[in-house]
Amino acid sequence: MRLMNEEARGTDAEAALEPDGESRNIRLLIAYDGTDFSGWQKQGASPELPRCRTVQGVIEKALERIHKRKIALTGAGRTDAGVHAAGQTAHFHSPLRSMAAERFVPALNSLLPQDLRILRASECLHDFHARFDARARSYRYYFICGRHGLPHELRYSLQLWRRPSVNRLNAYARRLLGELDCSVFAGAGDKSLSRSRSISRAHFFTQGDSLVFEIRANAFLWKMVRSIAGTLLSCEEKGLSEEAVGEIIRSRDRTRAGPTLPPRGLFLWHIDYYRE
Repeated sequence: MRLMNEEARGTDAEAALEPDGESRNIRLLIAYDGTDFSGWQKQGASPELPRCRTVQGVIEKALERIHKRKIALTGAGRTDAGVHAAGQTAHFHSPLRSMAAERFVPALNSLLPQDLRILRASECLHDFHARFDARARSYRYYFICGRHGLPHELRYSLQLWRRPSVNRLNAYARRLLGELDCSVFAGAGDKSLSRSRSISRAHFFTQGDSLVFEIRANAFLWKMVRSIAGTLLSCEEKGLSEEAVGEIIRSRDRTRAGPTLPPRGLFLWHIDYYRE
């Protein structure tokens, strides 16, 4: 089943270049620091809304310089403003037949800013689609617990002044597994036709002196991961029982959920595909 809304909103404005039989389909693995980006998806300019700096827009400008023509880039997930990525996937159709696919890595990185890197480039099947062929997305949210975060850490983690119980948080997280109506975690602007999602992993773990929340699902509602993390932490702080948390999840009532955490601690971590 192809679900299309991953921590983002809006209509699909990522019209891919129509394959013409002469072009190659190139798949990219991308990492970025989302702090100074207005999200993945490029925005149209208007007097009321000046053109924003987006990951998609910046890469497409670099592709245009290489190809001497406009090239459309399609990503696996439209991360929101301020959200980072360690494993974003995207594809584009390139008419450059003589350029080895792996050469797009140094070529693009030489044109891109330091907060955006191409990690890998490879030729893929002509009908591969970074978004529609995705089987699951994984996100991680990072926390600094019980100590002052260093300045560079606070760009990528949320400061917590306490050390929550990992065991209790994981007992809550198990309530999320399986096919789930996620209405309680949907952002107010979410436009998904269905709010049912299949969650295959949801757990907290420590990494050094940091706390990490990892979740994997077939797709996500807008702001869903940040809402889940904020809700489970709020419930843990209040000492709620597993049964009470389950009742909140089943209620489908957004007013019963906890706060939506800020984007700076969130990473799009990995994309799984039906065909690699």
